[in-house]
Amino acid sequence: MQIKVQNSDIRIDKYLKDELDISRSLIQKMIEEEYILVNEAPVKASYNVQINDLITIKEGFVKETSLLPDAIKLDIVYEDKDLIVINKVSGMVVHPGNGNIDKTLVNALMHHTNLSDNEEDRPGIVHRLDKDTSGLIVAAKNNKTHELLTEMFKNREVEKKYIALVIGEILENSGTIDAPIGRDQMDRKKMTVTDKNSKEAISEFKVLKRYNGYTLLELNLLTGRTHQLRVHLKYIGYPIYNDPVYAKGKHTSFGQFLHSSKLAFKHPISDKYLEFTTDVPFEFKKYLESLEELSLK
Repeated sequence: MQIKVQNSDIRIDKYLKDELDISRSLIQKMIEEEYILVNEAPVKASYNVQINDLITIKEGFVKETSLLPDAIKLDIVYEDKDLIVINKVSGMVVHPGNGNIDKTLVNALMHHTNLSDNEEDRPGIVHRLDKDTSGLIVAAKNNKTHELLTEMFKNREVEKKYIALVIGEILENSGTIDAPIGRDQMDRKKMTVTDKNSKEAISEFKVLKRYNGYTLLELNLLTGRTHQLRVHLKYIGYPIYNDPVYAKGKHTSFGQFLHSSKLAFKHPISDKYLEFTTDVPFEFKKYLESLEELSLK
């Protein structure tokens, strides 16, 4: 794996921690054992990267932790010998990384079933949901299914729809947000709409209901960038309610009111059409009910 540096005067261990989904301590170990090179030469963890440096990350380094099964209850929507569809709860991390080494969806899936091992540190995972995004996610049980599903997501052959409650009343009944997304240069933990080192990102929205000061949306995700819907909705001036990163003001521990409500695709092995839908979680539904009550007063 190779990364061309876009910033300068940042320690390489910090730079790679923000770029990759692994810990700083693991990066430092990889640098020490020369699994990470800069311009084909070994460096120290204190090295400050420069624009256009070429970082090479070799394969084969022993992982920081061994993934262990965890007997966590799962809401299984569908399962066969090739794949499994889960209704993920808000608050559950999808796979280990960045300090989350257990109690993830991957740990729970490993306890329940066999998973593909194409990617050692995230077996079975072909797409992701943010920690505090609830709803439907599919995982692969074998390598062939993993490869085919990955291609299907890449080629936009999987229909993904979300329900979100945003702050503010959107006047348009529907719309398309076509704005490239990249990492925020001022805060590397955030993503933002930018033309620098960014990727195409397209989201569609349709208004389901308007409340006093809020709008309930159905969202269609045409690309799959990190935090895409959260960033796009903030960009047009309607951040997702209760989002601790992209919405100002107080928020509860439940996190953003964003739910993956629909997944539809042809089964990669049997070619059978599969379609799954789930309702928003209890906390989301109760808040909508409270908005309904206020509108009736």
